Amino acid sequence: MEQNFYIMIHLKVKGELQTIGKFYIGNKQPKAYALFKKLKGNSAADGTEVLFMELTETRSELPVNIKMISCTLDELSGNCRTITKEIFKWNNMDLLH
Repeated sequence: MEQNFYIMIHLKVKGELQTIGKFYIGNKQPKAYALFKKLKGNSAADGTEVLFMELTETRSELPVNIKMISCTLDELSGNCRTITKEIFKWNNMDLLH
């Protein structure tokens, strides 16, 4: 069974979540979970949040929501930086050795 992991970025507009970004973070569960754990944000939502990041797994092309955090704009920008750096390392470290 094919599984892939993504981190989705959502913005709440008129009470609905709209996806505004999506990072493909590979097909290795331990790496995906470890990366999401590094992200800054709050897992306890109170309904006032507008920015969210969500760890999603697809199994046989069906999405499965794993975990979601809310974050501020500053946390979101830092998280995007963290994700980009990790993906770069995963894909380029083998080339350096």
